[in-house]
Amino acid sequence: MASSASVFLLNVNGQIESAEGVEEGISQITSKNRGVRQALVWNFPIEITFKSTNPYGWPQIVVSVYGPDVFGNDVVRGYGAVHLPFTPGRHKRTIPMFVPESSSKLQKFTSWFMGRRPEFTDPKVVAQGEGREVTRVRSQGFLTLSFNVVTKDLKKLGYTNSSADFQNPPITSNP
Repeated sequence: MASSASVFLLNVNGQIESAEGVEEGISQITSKNRGVRQALVWNFPIEITFKSTNPYGWPQIVVSVYGPDVFGNDVVRGYGAVHLPFTPGRHKRTIPMFVPESSSKLQKFTSWFMGRRPEFTDPKVVAQGEGREVTRVRSQGFLTLSFNVVTKDLKKLGYTNSSADFQNPPITSNP
């Protein structure tokens, strides 16, 4: 008994490998290695399955890195986001990280002194980008993400997701 798919599944498993430029993180404790590269190695595992009928605007992985400041307050060390590919197989992505900045020197000093540096309260701001054009940010290094993608029922819903699909598209007839 054949059934037609009403949704597709996309499974991602892998790890946040390392970061360069970001100073510290909370989700997993690490310190800079002593080599020339000075990378923070996390190898933080991730696994997620998405279920949908429309892939527009997603899936994305949004990363927030926090760490203590000189007073011991947890402050943002970097935000970043990357769209995940729909092509099955092994992938590696480098995510540029950024940190919100105060809009004036007085605000910068006050936020540093009070331990309340600028940060986003909603992770959707990082993922969507709407309204961020007026936000002052500075680059804060890169994060490396490696992962495997497995899909199910994308073709049944009419989506192409491999290089072979793009090279040899299915022939359809007009009614």
